[in-house]
Amino acid sequence: MTEETSPTMTSATAQRLRALDLLKARGMLRLKEFVAEGIGPETLARLVREEAVVRPARGLYQLPDTQVDAAHALAEAAVLVPKGVVCLTSALQYHELTLQMPSVVWMAIDRTAWRPKIDYPPIRFVRFTGSALTEGVERHRIETIDVPITDPARTIVDCFRYRTKVGLDVAMEGLREGLRRRRCKPDQLWRYARKARVWSIMRPYVEAMVSDAA
Repeated sequence: MTEETSPTMTSATAQRLRALDLLKARGMLRLKEFVAEGIGPETLARLVREEAVVRPARGLYQLPDTQVDAAHALAEAAVLVPKGVVCLTSALQYHELTLQMPSVVWMAIDRTAWRPKIDYPPIRFVRFTGSALTEGVERHRIETIDVPITDPARTIVDCFRYRTKVGLDVAMEGLREGLRRRRCKPDQLWRYARKARVWSIMRPYVEAMVSDAA
């Protein structure tokens, strides 16, 4: 006699397969995204116990064979902080304008936004206001995740603006590499720097580097 499969077992199996399919397609998902797809926390907990899925941070899930590198950390941060923007040294490193390997992911959030408590990846927050959260922000596809990252010129200007946090040497390196590799133009730097009120600080460095390259 054939043993019947209970509706509960069928539902659990369907949820398991659906969860794995979603992770293969999207790379990383938060708990609430699974719930929206009809997948319960119990299914995810079971997949984690079986090591079919890993949980690198609270509420974040991915497959165990996911490649881990600097860009992966940016994707993880973008999932955990949907309204954040990757900036400063992390953006410099992504654009290959520095040899620095930041130990944290630098992210900008709105001045009035709640600051998330995240254990991993380590994230350091700065506050941007109004258009500063959108102007000069590009969206890059990293492991199926759309990650907002400040563009090269904007990133360099922000590094000068926050030079006491990231170091003037890092800002200088970004400026030098950005101009040398033609990832930004002096007029772009001028436009962003004027708005950020750091052009008077940047101007001597920009003019000297442009003159040296001539």
